[in-house]
Amino acid sequence: MQEFIITHYLVFKALHIISVISWMVGMLYLPRLFVYHAETEKGSDKSETFKVMERRLLRLILNPAMIAAFIFGGLMLWGNPTLLQSGWMHVKLTGIVLLVTLHHLYIRWRKVFFRDENTHSARFYRWWNEAPTVIMVIIVFMAVVKPF
Repeated sequence: MQEFIITHYLVFKALHIISVISWMVGMLYLPRLFVYHAETEKGSDKSETFKVMERRLLRLILNPAMIAAFIFGGLMLWGNPTLLQSGWMHVKLTGIVLLVTLHHLYIRWRKVFFRDENTHSARFYRWWNEAPTVIMVIIVFMAVVKPF
């Protein structure tokens, strides 16, 4: 299996990048939906529309993209386990743990909105909209520059 992975490494790398891009699109868009949702009246037609949009974004884009990113990234690590000895990879993996944690936080907030129990302001979600960008910059910098 490892030989197959090594032979097709660049295909897995391309699929990993596509998956990560899709995941990040969702991670940047979902909190923006939360911003707009927080500004609507609970129980309104707009609020109900946001609930559908948030659920579909999570189930159809965010979750599958995250899983695909893990599968293809994991295959790349299996094909080249020496990557785990690099300091930059440790920082990148820490960033991934932070993104997954944020992903789960977004899931929790979506459920709060679904129950019409949100107490946070639109400004709160605007701040959280920036978190995935900061983490993404660190991960990309580590993966491309490999500073240590």
